[in-house]
Amino acid sequence: MTFPGASSAAPGATVLVVGATGGFGRAVAIRLLQQGWRVRALTRHADMAQRVRADSAAFGELQAVQWHVGDAMKRSDVVAAAQGVQFIVHGANPPGYVRWRELALPMLANSVEAARQVDARLLLPGNVYNFGPDAGELVNEQSPQRPLTRKGAVRVEMEAMLQQAASDPHRPLRSLVLRAGDFFDAHSPSSWFGTLLVTPGKPVRKVVYPGVKEVGHAWAYLPDLAEATVKLMALDLRDPDRLARFEVLHFGGHWLPQGGEMARAIARAAGDASLPIKALPWPVLRLLSPFVPILREIVEMRYLWRVPLRLDNAKLEALIGPEPHTPLDDAVHACLQGMGCLSTDLMPAKA
Repeated sequence: MTFPGASSAAPGATVLVVGATGGFGRAVAIRLLQQGWRVRALTRHADMAQRVRADSAAFGELQAVQWHVGDAMKRSDVVAAAQGVQFIVHGANPPGYVRWRELALPMLANSVEAARQVDARLLLPGNVYNFGPDAGELVNEQSPQRPLTRKGAVRVEMEAMLQQAASDPHRPLRSLVLRAGDFFDAHSPSSWFGTLLVTPGKPVRKVVYPGVKEVGHAWAYLPDLAEATVKLMALDLRDPDRLARFEVLHFGGHWLPQGGEMARAIARAAGDASLPIKALPWPVLRLLSPFVPILREIVEMRYLWRVPLRLDNAKLEALIGPEPHTPLDDAVHACLQGMGCLSTDLMPAKA
């Protein structure tokens, strides 16, 4: 995919991606490689390069990544992998949507220390978990952060860690948080899109929508978010003073005033605009949540489907110009195609 006005990397720029096989990390790594950056990635698998070559369908776009064996939970491994880089993209998340406090904070602390030691800017993808219903319908970078969930509280702590590190008089950290709505693309395994709305690898016979269809909802198509991220990185290389030492920006993405429009877009992409749209059985999930940890985490996030939280991207666009923006139907079709939910010759139904 080619974006108008794509940014270009400075010659020799190298980036360490922590979490390169996850949704955000993968999308950013691919966009960096497309634009000629050198991409290094941390992996626990010593044979990762062989895995990439053997499974081109899953990893083909990551062929040029330099895989560095190590564990994001081990500070020495992250520091070793970061030698000589200009940026660290911290896209690592705890697996299975659980154990956030136990794993997310130490992993980020290790990337912070590595970025300090090599004087790299650290990039962290953020989200709307930081915000409760009192943030207001249009959320800017200064909106109050009073999260209602455990993951939201951890997200606030993660950003506070970066802000505190930026004010260290001896080794100040340069960092950037880019907050966005719910991620979706063909390779975002823990997203709402790929775990609840549709079933990867199976034809779309129905769409499950978790929210109130009439309530607005924010989505971020990962190739668009990755392009915005790379534009910011290129800007930081060209003009290091344009971004604050601790910078927070919002990515607008696909704001759907009628949240149910995402379900309708999926139906159109599946070639049948009349596909049934089912409600998520929240009462059943709540009953099962004491016994199934991931359901407990999902139930905790329910308010985000009942409250409209639109991210104000004015500050971002003042820096990079208009946001990269793939039309919704095109993005959804590409996502379902990559997830194996569509036949290769199926075209989206007309709206």
